[in-house]
Amino acid sequence: MQQRRLRDFGHVVGRLEPGPLNAITDVAGILVGQTTLVDETLGVYSGVTAIVPTSLTSGQARTVSAGLHVGNGYGKFVGATQVMELGEVETPILLTSTLSTFRVADSLLSWLIDRSREPIVSVNPVVGEVNNGWLSTGDPRPVTAEHVYAALDGASDGPVAMGNVGGGTGACALGFKAGIGTASRRVSLLDREATVGVLVQANMGGDLRLLGRTITPENLDLRRAGPSGERGSCVVVVALDVPCSALQLSRIAARGVFALGRVGASYSHGSGDYGLAFSAEPSDAPRTLSPVELDAVFAAVLDSVEEAVVDGLLAARTVRAPNGREAVALPHEVLRA
Repeated sequence: MQQRRLRDFGHVVGRLEPGPLNAITDVAGILVGQTTLVDETLGVYSGVTAIVPTSLTSGQARTVSAGLHVGNGYGKFVGATQVMELGEVETPILLTSTLSTFRVADSLLSWLIDRSREPIVSVNPVVGEVNNGWLSTGDPRPVTAEHVYAALDGASDGPVAMGNVGGGTGACALGFKAGIGTASRRVSLLDREATVGVLVQANMGGDLRLLGRTITPENLDLRRAGPSGERGSCVVVVALDVPCSALQLSRIAARGVFALGRVGASYSHGSGDYGLAFSAEPSDAPRTLSPVELDAVFAAVLDSVEEAVVDGLLAARTVRAPNGREAVALPHEVLRA
């Protein structure tokens, strides 16, 4: 089934043009793979999303420059301290559900060891998560090594499925069923064109702000999805095809977290809000973006994240769990009003 996106209804975010797929895979060298786990009888809604820079898996580079921004640290982000300390990532980036985080990290390590031509003495797997425990009340650790390998080995540079898939299968955001969203923007630098792509694992509290309106489930006579205490988490991953410094990438990552406020995120105490930005293109001489160039990249991130969250909501499907909880998808009619 083809997924409807915000642009299909005649609406755009910002003035910058998206890439051909309007996805993080518009950034050259970025692959995405996803494994989705659903058991309607046991109440399991989980999975894993893999963002794979080909430069790290093809022997082109051992690391790529990266920056991390923690908007609210009530979450689990394996590998965070080394990213912040060294300004680099050395593995694919995986997103999953809370208690599967550590099994996913271990499985990623096994996958890397299996593929390595040399003994691995130390490596820093990067894994983020969201708490999907409100909707997924079955096995809290359903993701296995087989699921992780499938996501990594099946990663491609094509269109990215959104909504109830991968690490977003059990996610709820802004009162509605949510999940994975993605978008991209083309930006003009002083001497070249560049692409900024984002992937968002949306799972946060707040009230949806869309097209100048606040849209709540209650106003639509629907039940609100998600815990009343507004626990959740949201992970924003930003990729760009410019080899930037870690410092500039950390500032770019921050804009990914800031952008969640545009759509109404509450940034509650119980939510972990993380932004990770990295350069898909490795280089021994990172480029320092000028203030004008940096502003253009900031705008691209802000617009892409806003659109990705909305597209993730539009792609999501209503879930009725066996315990009676219901996560209702955002009705498309709100875009036609």
